[in-house]
Amino acid sequence: MINLKPKKGNLLIAEPSIIGDISFNRSVVLLADHNESGSVGFILNKPLDYSLDDLVPEIEKDFMVFNGGPVEQDNLYFIHKVPDLIPNSVEISNGIFWGGNFEIVVTLINKKVLKANDIKFFLGYSGWEVEQLENELETNSWVISENIYKQELIEKSYSSFWKEKMLELGGKYSIWSNAPENPSFN
Repeated sequence: MINLKPKKGNLLIAEPSIIGDISFNRSVVLLADHNESGSVGFILNKPLDYSLDDLVPEIEKDFMVFNGGPVEQDNLYFIHKVPDLIPNSVEISNGIFWGGNFEIVVTLINKKVLKANDIKFFLGYSGWEVEQLENELETNSWVISENIYKQELIEKSYSSFWKEKMLELGGKYSIWSNAPENPSFN
């Protein structure tokens, strides 16, 4: 599991050693794209204090919005598992799709067709230039994991996700699952 090469659809789990990095400390990132030009991902477990209806006034439901990463935080992104309802979406892998026609998304939310377990919204994204992610992997900033949840990844509880991944990794990672987020609180 630890020796995997990054590929689209993998999860990046922040190493416990990433302390003090507000964006990535205890993050689980879905790698939405990885190619010769670089990598793009979305942090799955960092909710913001905004809801979707705060950002898009014509939406009549308060879907959670997550911090997708430190890049372009003034842009809204989304992943989902309903490509048959949202045209122009691109498959990441395992039945998870990225983007699509946002006007249709708004309509589907307002008609109560789209539910919170179908779609996840992000302000910003996580981006890596060519070789940057590989360099971070070599310096043990991330552990790569397969997405064992497939499309149910969208429904995963954000509050315990990183801790669960630490326990799954086992060994030296298990001890970190119960450590305080800020070691000075210990």
